Parts: sequence; structure tokens; C-alpha cells
Amino acid sequence: METSFSAEFIGTMVLVLLGDGAVANVLLKNSKGENSGWIVITTGWGLAVAMGVYITGWVSGAHINPAVTIAMVAIGDLSIISAVPYIFGQCFGAAVGAYLVYLTYKAHWKGTEDPDLKLSVFCTMPAIRKFKYNFLTEIIGTAVLLFGILGISNQNNGLSGGVGPIAIGLLIFAIGLSLGGPTGYAINPARDLIPRMMHTILPIPGKRGSDWQYAWVPVIGPIIGGVLGAVLYKVISCNWHHL
Repeated sequence: METSFSAEFIGTMVLVLLGDGAVANVLLKNSKGENSGWIVITTGWGLAVAMGVYITGWVSGAHINPAVTIAMVAIGDLSIISAVPYIFGQCFGAAVGAYLVYLTYKAHWKGTEDPDLKLSVFCTMPAIRKFKYNFLTEIIGTAVLLFGILGISNQNNGLSGGVGPIAIGLLIFAIGLSLGGPTGYAINPARDLIPRMMHTILPIPGKRGSDWQYAWVPVIGPIIGGVLGAVLYKVISCNWHHL
């Protein structure tokens, strides 16, 4: 359990540090990457996931996402007891990663006037605030995530080892490019909820509220979507296996 906790802690810390760091680079005033756009953000998140998987995949499988862990429990690939240190590691890792982003861009918070941009560094905000559609978007995106992860890790594809993490990073990149526009594609409760909490407690100058009314969407949506995607893949792949 200590091993899975530490691996998920480090993997999720790297994920949030590099992912939220990419967002900060694009959004914060006077950053070298200011206004460089959505392609930079989606590329940053894709590579962030790939690096997290490379670092810890050989230890814990690098779930680095409670939605993935819960989905693995749902399809019987992980016990509930074993899932606990995974999720705790992910949450603590996300907190440290968010704090490191805050420190890295310490000189840029005060000069950034728009408080929405500061919040967006830490968590997702919908482009159009329609909770039912935002919720559905997170379900669909995370279902695709689990469908893709299980497909990539299927032994018949031969993409384990050095190629697998890059393929998963490309999956995140593709989800961001195709499905990320409505909500910013959290598809990971720890990646959104915990940095949102850090935004609440950190002494960021000129910040706004952390939008807790919306916070349930990128938590519950990914959990439901992850389970649906994993179960659907399991059913379909079993049918294919018997053909």
C-alpha cells in the first residue's frame, strides 16, 4: 500500500505540475508563453500524463486519476481496499503539484488582472455555463479516456512498455482537441478538485472565489464516465475475444 500511495503521489504531482503549469504559461501576464493558445495547453496536458505514466507506471500502473482507479474497481481489476492508497496518493500529489505551480509563477499572479484566468490555472471553468451539458461532456470525455486506456493496455496491441505512455499522452491530447472546448476537460477529479482547494487557500493576489457551485461537475461526471467507459470496453472486448 505504501508503494502504490507513493507512486500515485509522485505521478499525480508531475501530472498537475506540468499540466497546470502549461495553463499558467498560456494565461498569466508576462509569461513567455502568454496567449500561445489551446494547442499549447492540450499538448502540455498530453505530455504531462505521458511523463506521469513513464515515471510511475511500472510501480502502480499510474492511474494518476481517481476516475481511473474507481473504474478499475468497477470492472474487477482492483479491490476496494487497494484503491484507497491510490486515491489518497492522487489527492496529496495534486495538492503538491498545484502548490509548485503557484511557486513557479509567483511573480506573475499580481500582474494578471483577470481573476478568472487565475482560477483557470488551477481548475476547469465551462465555456458556456450549462450544468447538464457540462456534466454530460465530462461523462463522455472520461468514458473515451477509459475506453482508450484499456484499449492501449490490451496485450493484443503490443503497446506496453516504452510506447504505451506516449499513446496515452496522445489520447489525452486528442480528447483535449476534440472534446475539451465546452468544459476544459477535467476528466480527472483529483486534477480539478484538489487544485481548486489550493486556489481557495493560497494567498493569490486579486483572486476570485473558487466556483464551488460548479465543482461537483468535474468530480462526479468523470467518475460516472470512467465507470461507463471501462464497463463498456470490458463487455465489447469480451465479445470480440469470443469471435
